[in-house]
Amino acid sequence: MSNNQDENNLTGSNISGEKRTNNILGDRIFRIVLTLCATLILVIVAAMIAVMTQSSWLSIKEFGFGFLTGQNWDPIKGEFGALPFIYGTLVSAILALLIATPISVGVAVFLVEQAPKKLARPMAFLVELLAAIPSVVYGLWAIFVLAPLLRVYVQPFLQQTLGFLPFFKGTANGIGMMSGGIILAIMITPIITAVVRDVLEAVPVTQREAALALGATRWETTKIVLANANSGIAGAIVLGLGRAIGETMAITMIIGNRPEISLSLFDPGYTIASVIANEFTEATGDLYLSALIEMGLILFLVTFIVNGLAKLLILSVARQTAQSH
Repeated sequence: MSNNQDENNLTGSNISGEKRTNNILGDRIFRIVLTLCATLILVIVAAMIAVMTQSSWLSIKEFGFGFLTGQNWDPIKGEFGALPFIYGTLVSAILALLIATPISVGVAVFLVEQAPKKLARPMAFLVELLAAIPSVVYGLWAIFVLAPLLRVYVQPFLQQTLGFLPFFKGTANGIGMMSGGIILAIMITPIITAVVRDVLEAVPVTQREAALALGATRWETTKIVLANANSGIAGAIVLGLGRAIGETMAITMIIGNRPEISLSLFDPGYTIASVIANEFTEATGDLYLSALIEMGLILFLVTFIVNGLAKLLILSVARQTAQSH
């Protein structure tokens, strides 16, 4: 009996040892696969930067840093400056954020905190549906609906009331930086709303119940929920900013596509994505093509830097919230 027990114990220990070895081997393979996946992302980003840098090297060598500060864009004369396009990209995206952020947060708070479920569910579905509409449809709507509305009603009113400000001077033609910013705001509002709604729903219900039990009103409870979700809301705004900076078709159809720097929101503008979409097929010379590829490199770096700064902001806000708690 003792010999049989010893043999069984040895067999069991061998089986458990083999399982432990297999588990260790599986963990190592799993770790290697995950490391390769993470490294692949870095390799792709580095490859994109390397290829765009190599393809735009002719323009970089020809204009240097002056390409970023130059304001003249004349392919016939071989003069290329990216400053008007950088200006148009940033101004239109910031204008879109200023319009879309309060609306998106307000809609998300209403859906999560105020609206009854019978109303919240179909409204949430409509918000998600708006995010799936192609940008060319937004562009067509902007041309035939938004631009005439701005030209006839909104811009003349702004000229009469706020015309003393440089932002509301110029010719009210409905096509320009204002219309571009508004259409971008309409496009990013569903994205920000959907993410903020998910973030608010992730806040534990116990926090709401505790605030109400202590005598807080619905508005005060909502403020507590927003305070706990501020880092997620900032992340949603970052996603909207990334969509606004990289948007091409809709903004191309409505912004006017004229490379100039003007404080007036009524004047036409131009974005980096728009100039690439409009002129890439027309770029016959090597310098012209290299300049457009450098514009793409600038757009990539601008998006990378903006999202990096926003990520640092989110981390700082999250850290302050954790310290306050």
